Amino acid sequence: MQSNFPAATLHGEIREIFEDVFTVTGSVMMVPQVQISRNMIILREGDALTLISTVRLHDDGLKALDAMGRVENIVKLGAYHLGAHNGLDDPFYSHRYAPKLWALDGMEHHDGLETTHILRPGSNMPVKQASLFTYDSSKMPEGMLLLDKEGGILISADSLQNWAEADEFFSEIAAVRMQQAGFIQPANIGPEWLRVCQPKPQEFAKVAELDFTHLLPSHGTPILNTAKEEFKATFAKPSVLKT
Repeated sequence: MQSNFPAATLHGEIREIFEDVFTVTGSVMMVPQVQISRNMIILREGDALTLISTVRLHDDGLKALDAMGRVENIVKLGAYHLGAHNGLDDPFYSHRYAPKLWALDGMEHHDGLETTHILRPGSNMPVKQASLFTYDSSKMPEGMLLLDKEGGILISADSLQNWAEADEFFSEIAAVRMQQAGFIQPANIGPEWLRVCQPKPQEFAKVAELDFTHLLPSHGTPILNTAKEEFKATFAKPSVLKT
């Protein structure tokens, strides 16, 4: 394995949220002393694994991942997601497993990676029982994957978040700064994504019409059973309606 990939950072254990649906919370250093958390979502179909919003795992984590199956797909749902840190660990997993790389049309990747499969609503998906929602008015490509199981599981990149509090993977400085910037709120729309990508308000009305009850975000903790109700309340806030 080449050593010129970004090193693994602090992360937790892989957790099974639903049958064959897993998350692992890791971290990323945005700038010196400003470390935040980020999540990788793992979907399993038979022996095939799909990684969404990749986070490089340390050796013990990779052993646990390999015990679950073989990485066949990487999925990149957001072009803005963490800016320069978006897709940071895609090259590591691409080199290690040679998987298919799924991304929305127009997305760029680190280290010269190229999309092998373009994600489009109504087209082929990396996993069964999945469909794609896209924010068509967003200035940068952004989508969410919807799994038709367990009452509907929505998987988001940067648009929908759920940092109810700064978790153990935040540095002290990051916790203060992210609180001040409006990131530390439950059932939240990513503040910087909203500011930069400027989606039209009607996009969120379309999200509210999706059949989902749970959210697995790339930032924050899962929302189980009440995700749709919580985000419908968020979408009704004046600050969102005026975007």
